[in-house]
Amino acid sequence: ILASILCLVIYWLIRDSQRVRNLSGKHVFITSCDTGLGNSLAKWLDKRGFCVIAACATEKGKIELQSCSSLSLKTVNLNLADSNSIARAVVFVTEETAGKGLFGLVSNTEETAPTAPTDWLRIEDFHSVLDVSLLGLIEITLKLLPLLKKAEGRVVNLSNTKGLMAFVGGGYTLSKWGMEAFSDTLRIEMQHFGVKVSIVEHGFFKAGVVNSDVIEKYLLRLWNRLTPEIRDSYGEKYF
Repeated sequence: ILASILCLVIYWLIRDSQRVRNLSGKHVFITSCDTGLGNSLAKWLDKRGFCVIAACATEKGKIELQSCSSLSLKTVNLNLADSNSIARAVVFVTEETAGKGLFGLVSNTEETAPTAPTDWLRIEDFHSVLDVSLLGLIEITLKLLPLLKKAEGRVVNLSNTKGLMAFVGGGYTLSKWGMEAFSDTLRIEMQHFGVKVSIVEHGFFKAGVVNSDVIEKYLLRLWNRLTPEIRDSYGEKYF
């Protein structure tokens, strides 16, 4: 048993010591780069020498990212809830990779609100999150798979602890569970083509707008639209 554990430790050390070589010419496409993890990762990979294609939801996000990055970093507008926007981004990535294929796709979707008790919500509240954080992620991945297979690249989907446990109502936790199931299935299917699929379950962090402020704003809006019956069943103290 000790020998097996030692061999496993040695294997992990050797595996983790491996580094990607010849970074020049390797294209990585990252979603949600306006702020937060996507923004930080785009800057870091750009400094490492990757050809970064950063998707931003706003013009302000694009301009700010370009101002502190190298000329090799490219930006594109992307709304993951809009199939036409996704199609335009895929065309842009295809042109930028110029037949080389896509070395990496990093999907970073943090559409968190509204988060609330389930019977405070309507179906459109679930759509507002799932259309971006799950269905949008799936659609962009499907359309980029040919480029990923060509380069024998990798897919990295960013999740967090809500992908492991459910403790609050709304679409956010559903999207993380769904993303993990999608990733696990895709990993098995893409292994034959040399494409790796990883899930990164990061912890909590503070970036840009404080999440609690956004959640509180949505909670107040949801509370105010509740029927008197539902509001009375919870009470002001609960809120």
